Amino acid sequence: MDRSLYIAMSGAKQTLMAQATNANNLANAQTTGFKSDMEQFRSMPVFGAGYPTRVYAMTERPGTDFTPGAVQTTGKELDVAINGKGFFAVQDSEGKEAYTRAGDLHLTPEGLLQTGTGLQVIGQNGPIAVPPAQKMDIGSDGTISIVPLGANPNALVVLDRIKMVDLPENTIAKKTDGLIHTQDGLPQQASANVSLVQGALESSNVNSIQAMVEMIELSKNFELQSKVMKSANELSGVSAKLMQMS
Repeated sequence: MDRSLYIAMSGAKQTLMAQATNANNLANAQTTGFKSDMEQFRSMPVFGAGYPTRVYAMTERPGTDFTPGAVQTTGKELDVAINGKGFFAVQDSEGKEAYTRAGDLHLTPEGLLQTGTGLQVIGQNGPIAVPPAQKMDIGSDGTISIVPLGANPNALVVLDRIKMVDLPENTIAKKTDGLIHTQDGLPQQASANVSLVQGALESSNVNSIQAMVEMIELSKNFELQSKVMKSANELSGVSAKLMQMS
């Protein structure tokens, strides 16, 4: 009796974990450059003394869906989107290099170029700082050009270049901070093959309808697991009564 109860319990627990992942995807359906997480179930024998007579359900996170989201034109000079494969290099909360597809950039009062979530954008020689300017232009190769205050409107000055990298999917992973990190944690070389589009943003690649359907399916799975646990408990009670009668 304990076998069915244990299997149902582990299945319900892992279903809740999968539901949390799916709910996070759904909550970020409108987040710029967000990449959805994937999950899957599989059975796992309980190893120990003797034979593995128990099996439990286990949720795996096979990875992240790096499929590019739709590129939407905004017309803003600080909005940029990766054209095809690649990532922007940013500085994470620990000061290390990480990567993102979110190109909703802005300038702080100190002139620091940051993403919408406050991450410092990395250039050729570290974090990018922009002096006061009357105009700013970002080329397809990430080159940042400005027209200094008081200068001729046609006198563009090259300031820096946004670092963009092209990373194989089997060498990267998305961590709990929502950023992409390399497995070795080392800074990567900028790639000349990556280009961007100014005045546009990449939307999330989450399919809201699919996520809603998956949420309903997971809810039904949890309900079924709960019913199995209830049935196992009732059968255990009946068995106990029969033993008392004998």
